[in-house]
Amino acid sequence: MKNFIIAAVSLAAMSGAAFAQQPAAPAAPATAAAGSDAMMAAPGMTMGKAATMPLKYVEIKDTDLVTSKLVGVNIYNKADESIGEISDVVIGGGKSVVGIVASVGGFLGMGTSYVVLDPASVALNNDNGTRKAYVDTTKDALSQAPKLDYDKFKK
Repeated sequence: MKNFIIAAVSLAAMSGAAFAQQPAAPAAPATAAAGSDAMMAAPGMTMGKAATMPLKYVEIKDTDLVTSKLVGVNIYNKADESIGEISDVVIGGGKSVVGIVASVGGFLGMGTSYVVLDPASVALNNDNGTRKAYVDTTKDALSQAPKLDYDKFKK
């Protein structure tokens, strides 16, 4: 009986210590040179087969926008002329939106080219139930912008 009590107390003491342990927080780099991956320590998606932190859930608001509702939105200029369409969203380093890919020119997918717009230069509006994007440029200027080569981008 004495051995049983000692074993029970020992088991309880060991399991309490195990429950009290927490995984160590990932270490942040002490210094980072300009242009390095210093932001990799910030929260966001990472590349790999294992997450770097425990699963968390996020509550979105009615005012938040999901990319599935953004892709396909027509892009207009100040004269309310359709000059392109949002075809993709670029997330830099898994942290934040760094670009909005616009398809310009072409007809039925033939001759279409893609340019990447700074999100700060795009305004979104809900026009009587139809979402529209507005930029301060012309269709010609947008078609002359630097092109995105998806073959180089998607690896």
